[in-house]
Amino acid sequence: MDSSAQNPASPAPQPPASRPRRRDRHGRGMRGPIAPPQVPLALSRAEAFDDLVRDAADRLERRWPQLADVEFAVQDVPLPQDGAAEGEPVPLGRLIAAAKDRPSRIVVYRRPVEIRAKSRDERALLVHEVVVEQVAELLGLSPENVDPKYGED
Repeated sequence: MDSSAQNPASPAPQPPASRPRRRDRHGRGMRGPIAPPQVPLALSRAEAFDDLVRDAADRLERRWPQLADVEFAVQDVPLPQDGAAEGEPVPLGRLIAAAKDRPSRIVVYRRPVEIRAKSRDERALLVHEVVVEQVAELLGLSPENVDPKYGED
């Protein structure tokens, strides 16, 4: 019989003495997310866009309290029945008038806005302008009356 074979009566090999387990070979700990959740890097593009629309709506609601009952929404792209006729540009937003069972709704289309804006700052400005234009249509005012900074860079 081979002497290197283990005797069934002998105890199983024990793991090395328990010592604090290192999380990586450099002792720096486990890797976490790239950025903490409170910084913008941790937001998806869609979430960041939602925040831009929410910020624009909040700014206008402070000036126009009657907007408290208006729903603000984001859609990726306009539905075929919402789109423009052939040859017209794709809409960036839409106002859906109030009905007896639902309030007015302003919809901002994310992808068309993102395509037209080259930077994050341009995107924020364009979202604000789209929201102002739709609110102006809802209130029957000019965009300059809704927000005096409308159209300024």
